Amino acid sequence: MPADTSDTLQAEQDYLKSSRAALALMREKTGSLEIHSADRVNQEFLQAAIFRRMKELEDDPDVPLFFGRLDYLEPTDETFHIGRRHVNDELGEPLVVDWRADISVPFYRASKTEPMGVGVRRRFGFTHGEMTAFEDEDLTASGAAEQHSDILDAEIERPRSGPMRDIVATIQPEQDVIVRAGVGETICVQGAPGTGKTAVGLHRAAYLLYAYRDQLSRAGVLVVGPNASFLRYIGDVLPALGEIEAKQTTVEEMVARVKIAGPGPAPVDVLKGDARMAELLHRAVWAHVKQPEEALVVPRGAHRWRVATYQAEELVDELRTRGIRYGAGRAMLPQRLAHAVLLRMEAAGDSPDDRVQDSVARSRPVKQYAEALWPAVDPAKLLFRLFTEPDLLAEHADGILTAEEQALLIWDKVPRSPGAAKWSVADATLIDEIADLVDRTPSLGHVVLDEAQDLSAMQLRAVGRRCSTGSMTVLGDIAQGTTPWATPSWDEALMHLGKIGAHTEELTAGFRVPGQVIEYAARLLPTIAPHLKPPTAVRRARGELTITRVPDSLAAAVTAVQEASERLGSIGLIVPDALVPATRKALQGMAFSVLGDEDDVDAHLDVVPASLAKGLEFDHVVLVEPAGIVAGEADERTGLRRLYVCLTRAVTSLVVLHSEDLPEVLETA
Repeated sequence: MPADTSDTLQAEQDYLKSSRAALALMREKTGSLEIHSADRVNQEFLQAAIFRRMKELEDDPDVPLFFGRLDYLEPTDETFHIGRRHVNDELGEPLVVDWRADISVPFYRASKTEPMGVGVRRRFGFTHGEMTAFEDEDLTASGAAEQHSDILDAEIERPRSGPMRDIVATIQPEQDVIVRAGVGETICVQGAPGTGKTAVGLHRAAYLLYAYRDQLSRAGVLVVGPNASFLRYIGDVLPALGEIEAKQTTVEEMVARVKIAGPGPAPVDVLKGDARMAELLHRAVWAHVKQPEEALVVPRGAHRWRVATYQAEELVDELRTRGIRYGAGRAMLPQRLAHAVLLRMEAAGDSPDDRVQDSVARSRPVKQYAEALWPAVDPAKLLFRLFTEPDLLAEHADGILTAEEQALLIWDKVPRSPGAAKWSVADATLIDEIADLVDRTPSLGHVVLDEAQDLSAMQLRAVGRRCSTGSMTVLGDIAQGTTPWATPSWDEALMHLGKIGAHTEELTAGFRVPGQVIEYAARLLPTIAPHLKPPTAVRRARGELTITRVPDSLAAAVTAVQEASERLGSIGLIVPDALVPATRKALQGMAFSVLGDEDDVDAHLDVVPASLAKGLEFDHVVLVEPAGIVAGEADERTGLRRLYVCLTRAVTSLVVLHSEDLPEVLETA
């Protein structure tokens, strides 16, 4: 290494040490703050705020504090180190600038054709948190070819194990545009495998929490993933960026107002996920409102005040046509009736005030009269009745569902009570819909929805109402839709989410999946998603792909896993769900975990049921029996989509082992 290069590297290493020391001092000062408040609630609130700030300032020595530098041109001649969070010295001068700050934008978007005021962009290479190299890119040489970054390639392809890590050092210009979209904008990202759509969504959440912190700290940010294993896999990304306020959940957890026993029969769950169910439930809820058949009489002192039947009918009709929730109308009716009584009092010469109206509204005659006209609705009990009383279902499903469809919904064996019922996720989603008809679901500031293509119309409605006044980042890939109710298009999905007209971005440049692997998997696209652009790998390394027919695929898989274990990086052994028990037995004596178990993303070797592979990635993948993966789904197209997902989980190498014939589309392509 030339002396000047060595000196520069040493200077940057020293700068890193001083920045880490400054961060430690910031955390020490935060921890030493004393809280004095006579109010216990304020005391606890401030203590919680300090705790959050301490968490934000935690330093992981294995994670680079900064990863780049910008040298601006005249007239500023300023230099900024770009990192995962802001760090300043004792005088308040910035040592590291947060990657989300406006001043950091050129690190991701500047080019020789548009340098954005930057003269030199520097990238740093790290090994286990220690700075080992740097690259300088001169952006002043207009007309010259863009410089390829070996450090960028190495960071993208770096072997990994355990949960997903952030991509803050490798965000590409087209990804950065999505990440920095404003808080009021809903964006749908159609992303092919390896394009980083999940990471983009998480980094957008981190950016919004930085740029609109006051607004989103109050309103809240929620990340919705397909299953608990996926959430554990992505769980470290936001904390690594200093963000701990975003919550994470699954659709199943989100709608679990009742205990969920598991999925129901596929045809039934498809029907329950149909958007027509929303109108059926709307009818069923509002059918509880009755028209008055007699006048309201309110004894008060020596007087008996009367609200005529037609007046009460007008009050009920006025509330029904206001577009309010069922529960809001129910709460308002006693006040409306009481106000009508006050008008009669005033006409008789009295001068009642608001206290009198409240007293009348709470009186037994008014409460009983209002209860008879506008009774309470329990969401679970209502759905229970619909699924156990054919005549009631037929009444509300008339013109919406066919007789055959209604018969599908009626339970063959009636449970003793709603509490004893074995509710499915689809049922819980319908109960959540009813609950929203009764009382409006509070809206969050922003929701990140991943693997959105797999949700039914009713599930999409459930997510959408949780950000009815906020914005969304919708992530997915139509080609990876593997549920019987998967959405056919993003326009339809956005309609059900209540975000019609949202901007859609398509990412096709794959930075993670190697060229050989993505090209092999793309053979399935003409069958599973002919309207999508095929993904392209932009990595220089083509990766490794081996397809072998063997007498015993599980025995061969054990050998392949042992060979892969001698290399750096994580290993995923993807098998048809039906082969998971046999795979456990075949791997006895080896250290592994099975996806779906607790702490399932911390092992070097994961056994991955095909149904849980979505959204994950491994340096080395051994895939067993593609035909078995296809056969495990309800139909061939869904099975081929599941196989497409499984084939695109590899970052470095993919070994396909089969004793059965490969699916025809792979054999003949």
